[in-house]
Amino acid sequence: MKSPLVAIMLALSAAFPAVADVLTIKKDAPKQYVVKKGDTLWDISGIYLNEPWLWPELWQMNPQIDNPHLIYPGDALTLIYDADGNPRLVINKAYRKLSPQGRITPKGKNAVTTLPLELIKPYLTYEQIINSDEIDAKPYVLGANQNTKTQTLGHILYINGNLKLNQAYAIYHKGEPYTDPNTQEVLANRAHYVGVARIFRQGDVENGVPSSARVESVKREIKQGDFLLPLSEGQMLPAYFNMHRPEQPIEGSVIASPSHHREFSTMDIVVLNLGSDQQLEVGHVLDIERQSPSVIDGQRGPRYPEDSSQFEKLVADTKETLGIEPDVNSKAWTMPKEKVGELIVFKVYDKVSYALITKNQHPIRVGDFAVIH
Repeated sequence: MKSPLVAIMLALSAAFPAVADVLTIKKDAPKQYVVKKGDTLWDISGIYLNEPWLWPELWQMNPQIDNPHLIYPGDALTLIYDADGNPRLVINKAYRKLSPQGRITPKGKNAVTTLPLELIKPYLTYEQIINSDEIDAKPYVLGANQNTKTQTLGHILYINGNLKLNQAYAIYHKGEPYTDPNTQEVLANRAHYVGVARIFRQGDVENGVPSSARVESVKREIKQGDFLLPLSEGQMLPAYFNMHRPEQPIEGSVIASPSHHREFSTMDIVVLNLGSDQQLEVGHVLDIERQSPSVIDGQRGPRYPEDSSQFEKLVADTKETLGIEPDVNSKAWTMPKEKVGELIVFKVYDKVSYALITKNQHPIRVGDFAVIH
């Protein structure tokens, strides 16, 4: 699914591989490409490179330039090679002059983005992940001016908290926990955005007086116990994504998806059991790997565990547990992991993160590994 064109500055980063690294251009890459509505820098770079996150080198972006040029639908991009033999994509200004009708939308608010923002914007703006103990400390809805279990637009809410007068607050419902598959630790909870309310009367919680707020917008039903956050908290849309490989090895796994599906493809969003505690950063590009199935080589020859006899499994497992060298008739083979895709991390919390799948050779599943070796 492609992104609509959204105004955004092209980002630069010194964290990308050094210029000395040789960019390899795909054999079928075109000499010229005309930017279309819906293109992203990731899409265009993927036409030329097997590793699209190296796009700053292809575009020869300069980290010292504060406001680099933007590209727009209708611009013609030409592949050239500089004096050192490095491939570069440049805007063909001659094409622009010869083809005044080539531009399909005016410049201004329609510059090409690095990533498809329409897919990830909900997670960059209102959707949240938050620690359970932090939720317990937030102000929450006690009730309303109407004796109903759910509240809606125009209702007055009474909040257990001393909130700022005239300030708008986002209202969230505590959602499902995200659990580490290895330790079973609850890493955080998803917070479902339900609406916005503005404080019109300050409270005095110490004396039993709640704050009063009027509901200004509603996405879903507001319930007693829903908690509030300042409207701007965790909801800033970044100007750019500094896409790069982590400098240190990282290994985690795909533990969930906001869509609740168990298989995913390119441009789907997943949740990782990795966060800032593991030095994960926004813009990190990780490989997705899958564990290949084990094989038991028994008396009947090599077989997958589900096809092996109970005796063969027992012998192989027992010898492996005891550290006994297995004989050739009951050897358990542990196969390597294989790469099945790539993803980009776009929002990071303490112990979890949101990531966008950018490439997959097979359907991505819950339990697949997110790694850099």
